[in-house]
Amino acid sequence: MFPDDQACLRYIGRLRWPDGFFCPVCGSVGEPWRTTRDRLVCSSCRHQSSVTAGTIFDKTRTPLTTWFETAWHLTTAKNGMSAQTLSNTLGTTYRVAWAMLHRYRVAMVRAEREPLQGDVEVDEVFVGGIDHGGRPGRGTRKCLVVIAVEIKQPKGFGRVRMRHVPDGSGRSLVPFVCDVGASGSVVLTDGWQGYGGLPGHGYTRKITVVSASRDSSDVPMPGVHRVASLLKRWILGTHHGSIDPVHLQSYLEEFTFRFNRRNSGNRGLVFRRLLEQAVVTVPVTEAEVTHGYEW
Repeated sequence: MFPDDQACLRYIGRLRWPDGFFCPVCGSVGEPWRTTRDRLVCSSCRHQSSVTAGTIFDKTRTPLTTWFETAWHLTTAKNGMSAQTLSNTLGTTYRVAWAMLHRYRVAMVRAEREPLQGDVEVDEVFVGGIDHGGRPGRGTRKCLVVIAVEIKQPKGFGRVRMRHVPDGSGRSLVPFVCDVGASGSVVLTDGWQGYGGLPGHGYTRKITVVSASRDSSDVPMPGVHRVASLLKRWILGTHHGSIDPVHLQSYLEEFTFRFNRRNSGNRGLVFRRLLEQAVVTVPVTEAEVTHGYEW
């Protein structure tokens, strides 16, 4: 379907301008002039641009066919791909595969995505290797991830959101809930005091004190613990547990993208969705992802 870069450029152009090209400077709509170097020249103001300008493909030296193949593997493989596996599959260097995956992870986050609604479970889990000699519970040295899951009635789970937070204080937990949950939602939490400020932000908090229950910890919070189990299995299976904490949020965003589209019956549509988001994502430099993207 995409035998060369020209086919990729035509597809990107259709995704960017489904109603026809419009100039980013003067805003005029109409067929642009095309130069021999794939430059687009506005017929009104003579501004020059390109199909990939302003996207994550901007000024890339990697063939677009490689970018598209990466997106296909990323969206069709059941558990995704590690950078090493992708490098071996594409025949590229590890660094090229790693950088493309991280840029796509940035594109997986839609700025206008709708907040979680209804009943929303929220709890924290710890992600990381074996912690020898550390404090138990929220005092551990492992990475702390807070997870929010929509609870469907009478059963089932909806969408999920996750964030790597520095600690379990209200300064970290309450802003997360405010960012991902719609005002007026019922937030289901344990008795941890870090969630105490939620009612003041328009949420109804329903508390389940896990220590006072005879059930195991995964019964009061089935959604969060199911997602946490899948997340840890994915990290250990696909990425062999070797995720640097500074890049953890990027991997959480990929898992979120995949989980929220788990019921899609057409992986080609997921591939298209990723590219649609890639063409509206501003350019991401390698320097911006090398030491952890500033989410």
